[in-house]
Amino acid sequence: MLTVLAVLVLLPIGRSAELPLLVGAIAAIVLAVRGRLAFDAAGVRLAFALFACYWLAALLSGIAPVEPRRTWSTIASTLRFLPFALFVAWALQEREAWPRLRAAVAAVVALWMLDAYVQMAFGHSLGGAAEAERVSGIFGAGNLKLGPVLATLSPFLLLAARERHGRRGLVLAAAALLAPVLLSGSRAAWVTYALVCMLLAWHETRRPRLFLGVLAAFALAVGAVATWALHDSARFGARIERTLLALQGTEAALDEASAGRISIWRTALAMGAAHPLTGVGVRGFRYDYPEHAGPHDRFVAEAGGEVGAAHAHQVVLEVFSETGVAGLLLWALGAALALRAWSRADAEARDRARAPALSLLAMTFPLNTHLAFYSAWWGLLFWWLLALYCAALGAGALRNRS
Repeated sequence: MLTVLAVLVLLPIGRSAELPLLVGAIAAIVLAVRGRLAFDAAGVRLAFALFACYWLAALLSGIAPVEPRRTWSTIASTLRFLPFALFVAWALQEREAWPRLRAAVAAVVALWMLDAYVQMAFGHSLGGAAEAERVSGIFGAGNLKLGPVLATLSPFLLLAARERHGRRGLVLAAAALLAPVLLSGSRAAWVTYALVCMLLAWHETRRPRLFLGVLAAFALAVGAVATWALHDSARFGARIERTLLALQGTEAALDEASAGRISIWRTALAMGAAHPLTGVGVRGFRYDYPEHAGPHDRFVAEAGGEVGAAHAHQVVLEVFSETGVAGLLLWALGAALALRAWSRADAEARDRARAPALSLLAMTFPLNTHLAFYSAWWGLLFWWLLALYCAALGAGALRNRS
């Protein structure tokens, strides 16, 4: 369990999270060679199926990539996720391990949240000084991922608070996370966290009127925190002012309000249309970007005309532009398999898998902007959560073999 948790703990420290992931992957290979992995177990089969959808989409994109070296190095490097997922299934095979794991993950998220409050109060935290416009927390001013990570992993803390202290604990934990997520300045994180809170609110209420009342209370809380932040945080005010540009209604204003996302999405669509079957190749987005960008595109200009934006900033457009229709179909198949596994699981397995399931649902919600799912860092977090999901649904079914 410590190796699994170490991936998360080391996530803010550069590429150091790769070390426990590599340890887990090597351990899985050794266990498989010794015949100690049950390949017919439900969690293992699900991990194989989901990885096949993810990896085959990348593999097919290697048929005609615009930047073969980058695409094929990515295809090769993503292979590490499969043995790690198998290791997680083995390491967490006992049902008794899950309460400890959930509590440990919740504690890590709580620590990052408290560190963000320290930075909000004093300007410094474990990650150093705050970034000029955002609270960066333990991730540091050069790695603005605090908001997306806190929002994505929030189900672990919220469900732990609910289990330990009931609905009051859930409400207090949700309120505590609100300020760091808002002041992180990531609008994608705002949407992600709002979705998590909405899903948990519906799970708690199950009645439309009560659900709407909870949403209204949440909206008031957001408004109160936002009002306080506008008065006391120049960083947050700058993000809100930029967001409000969208109210002007013009295409230029919308593009500016979205930090150029409109231009990126338009280019991604053009890129996918030009390479409809297998895309431009995973991680080839920036190299083909200038070919399809509009005149005076800011990202092409900033890069001197040779490359453009790093990725599509939206999961569907990333998959379409980089892996084509073939990749979209494989990702859709993967989503269907994950949902089918949930529908067939019993209540105990669903309870174990609820936190990673909510995190994955919020992480991949299509009506939002996203980090790159075939990148080394976000892809690692994505597969860490997928590994937990598969292991949770299969816990108790995997047995050691001598």
